[in-house]
Amino acid sequence: MTAQIDFNPPSKFRHTKVQENNAPDVLPAIAAHDVSMSFQTGKQTFQALQQVNLKVSRGDVHLLMGPSGSGKTTLLSILAGILTPTEGRVELLGQEITRLSRSKLAQFRLNHIGFIFQGFNLFPALNALENVALALTVKGVSERTARLEAMNLLEQVGLADRAKNMPKEMSGGQKQRVAIARALAGQPPLIMADEPTAALDSHNGHAVIELLRRLAKENDHTVLMVTHDPRIVDVADQVTYLEDGMIKGGKNLKL
Repeated sequence: MTAQIDFNPPSKFRHTKVQENNAPDVLPAIAAHDVSMSFQTGKQTFQALQQVNLKVSRGDVHLLMGPSGSGKTTLLSILAGILTPTEGRVELLGQEITRLSRSKLAQFRLNHIGFIFQGFNLFPALNALENVALALTVKGVSERTARLEAMNLLEQVGLADRAKNMPKEMSGGQKQRVAIARALAGQPPLIMADEPTAALDSHNGHAVIELLRRLAKENDHTVLMVTHDPRIVDVADQVTYLEDGMIKGGKNLKL
């Protein structure tokens, strides 16, 4: 099991207003408005998020950072439409998703969001090519076209020679690159990632994040990534720091 690294933000991240693109004609790719989330456990209520406001500019690589239990993954799950907030609303690409029906939300997520999981979440009975192609066939792409596009994506992540390998035959770094290829399948404008380096060593972790950034910039994806790993801050355009379910600060690294 990979040990978790608590991230204590340096002074430059503390109590710094997150800088946003305030141009009136540019909608953010991702926006959270007064988002709160609470969970009921027996007679006790746990407040996971409190009045969170966040904007992610289109085309940015944006990190959500903070110690374990700070609310990072809960916020990401809400922004991805996996969880519904107790209060507040979420807009993705100008569409308010918190009011969509289940079927419309599922269709929106399928068409607009690619998700990268901490534990890869590859199908063990499918090889690398099939894992990526499946993400396309569920979107209605023909099997032949899906396989061609999947191979192209594997080439982009440097795994064309591993296309027929099963997940058990690949290293952690290789599996995460397959997961990146799968998330990019169909060119979704939004890529969301939950601790994508947690199961990787320092070298492989930085390599896959550099790869994700390069592919995102080349294909105009917006990337929102949860991490507690300060070693990958240098790939970000923007960092937001959470603690105790609240935003404590942020930094625009594009300046």
